[in-house]
Amino acid sequence: MLINAVPQRQGAVGPRAAELPDGCLALAELAGHVLGRPVHHVPQTRAVSEVDGGIASRAVLTGPNRAAQLAALEAPGGPVLTIGGDCGVELIPIGVARFRHGPGLGVTWFDAHPDLNTAETSPSGAFHGMVLRSLFGEGDPEFAAAPALEPGRVALAGTRVFDPEERAAVARGLAVTSAAAPAGVEKLYVHVDLDVLDPAEFPGLNYPEPDGWTISRLVAELDALARFEVVGAGITECVGTPREVEVLEPVVEAIGRLLG
Repeated sequence: MLINAVPQRQGAVGPRAAELPDGCLALAELAGHVLGRPVHHVPQTRAVSEVDGGIASRAVLTGPNRAAQLAALEAPGGPVLTIGGDCGVELIPIGVARFRHGPGLGVTWFDAHPDLNTAETSPSGAFHGMVLRSLFGEGDPEFAAAPALEPGRVALAGTRVFDPEERAAVARGLAVTSAAAPAGVEKLYVHVDLDVLDPAEFPGLNYPEPDGWTISRLVAELDALARFEVVGAGITECVGTPREVEVLEPVVEAIGRLLG
């Protein structure tokens, strides 16, 4: 198993976005300790750039940050755990997994938000709210994955806050909300945005939403995916301190069990 720490913050906007790099590093240190693996730190600039084409910090996201992630995944030699940073860090590892494992790849997307907006529909211009739509090969062509995830191959879990365009994307079958994992998949990628948790369970959330899950619920849902071959995973959107992230040890352990 390879652990990549990707402290990207430019895919997010908001009052705590600047804390994402430090949250990433704190969580990555915990993951390395819990899983007994070295952590590879993928260099990411902390600079931001202007909104371009409806996407904040486009030049940074498509330039140095992306190049560093691609280089880190040239020869992973096994399953990869990506620690973010904002959810935009998942564009590269899931895209690489789709390329390597073919159209049978499925994704379970644990997240308070479906991240199915486009630059035209996003209320904020933050790419972390567009990343899953991009993985389906839609939206801005500089971000659209090729090959793309197959419609229906993504299951949204714990998702509870939808923008109108995101509901429309689900209604036409891009993602499903009725199962913890998509049916008929051959291999699975597991994405965990920590805002699937209730803020009372874990305060270090970049974009907290009420009525989330407990840590024990998330662990149980992760353990239920053990019947699949999990080829990669990501944990994102942490702005917690080293002391705060300690409560996430059971989550890290559960993901470690899935990655084997």
